[in-house]
Amino acid sequence: MRRIGAVLAATVITVTTALVVEVAPAEAVRRTATVRSGGGGINIRTGPTTQDRSVGKVANGQRISVRCQVYGQGVRGNVRYSGYWDRIPGGLVADAYVVWRPNRLVPWCSGSRTTIPVVNTTAIMRSGAGTNFRRIGRMLRGTRTAVRCQHWGNRVSGPAGTSNAWYLLTNGRYIPGVTVTWQSGVPVLPWCGQAPWTSPTTNSGFITRVAGGARAGMRRYKVPASVTIAQAIQETGWGKSVLTRRDHNYFGIKCFGSPGPMAVGCRSYATTECGHGDCWRTRASFRAYRNISASMVDHGKFLAERPRYRPAFKFTKDANRFAIAIHKAGYATGPQYAKHLIAIMKKYNLYRYDR
Repeated sequence: MRRIGAVLAATVITVTTALVVEVAPAEAVRRTATVRSGGGGINIRTGPTTQDRSVGKVANGQRISVRCQVYGQGVRGNVRYSGYWDRIPGGLVADAYVVWRPNRLVPWCSGSRTTIPVVNTTAIMRSGAGTNFRRIGRMLRGTRTAVRCQHWGNRVSGPAGTSNAWYLLTNGRYIPGVTVTWQSGVPVLPWCGQAPWTSPTTNSGFITRVAGGARAGMRRYKVPASVTIAQAIQETGWGKSVLTRRDHNYFGIKCFGSPGPMAVGCRSYATTECGHGDCWRTRASFRAYRNISASMVDHGKFLAERPRYRPAFKFTKDANRFAIAIHKAGYATGPQYAKHLIAIMKKYNLYRYDR
């Protein structure tokens, strides 16, 4: 995966061994942003994906005023490949088409507003995301800082609650997320190293997209790749769900307190739970993956490590019987679940990925 350029906030900070000294925004390096589309300009959209409605255009070569950024769908533009989208008056534009000189200094958005992280208690900076990592100074209460992304670490309590989220700052240090207050609301931060959102694609494109990870899971955990692909199709509606597109979770695997070794973090989503003949709306914590392949492999691990699915592994060379066995073991409550999987495998000849 290509490395996406570092994200900087509008306030620059200078680190000493004891504390962080804030530099006034006016002292920051001046920069400009210019659209380079190589043609008829780029779309202004209502959200950070190419599926969101276009509400205008920015011409090639036009200077733009960027208020803040969000993390969204990965776009390959004339300047770079990037998952960052820049909020300008009227909507969002893909940063893949934006030239910054001399550098990129952009804070995060909370909705349509700029939000700045402020330390709400003295925070110890560390070399990694946990209290067991080396101390590298501290940040005093009231310091405005710059957050690049979030990282799953050991659980910490602070003024903002209790959480496993640690913030990687643009100076390379980590502080607990619970020591920070966001002015104007908490942004939806990416997990460090997480690939950008995926975009909807054709049925054949979706199969190609997930096949490599499904086969990697088969090699490691013996789950037929055809079953994994069919389940991904069935459970995500061909990859259209937000959970799938944003956090690369193709099987709705929850966190249960920890992302486990394959995921990079946990994120809360609205969901529907059912039981005792009734269903209700609630929120649950789901695993957020680095990329598609990690989700596919974790699916194999999930099945292989649970005793109730053990009988299915007698049929690792027979995808249809494997699908029937995991359904019988309670993988899904729908009475036709295995029948649907088999129909998908036959229609798209997914068995070819088992070879």
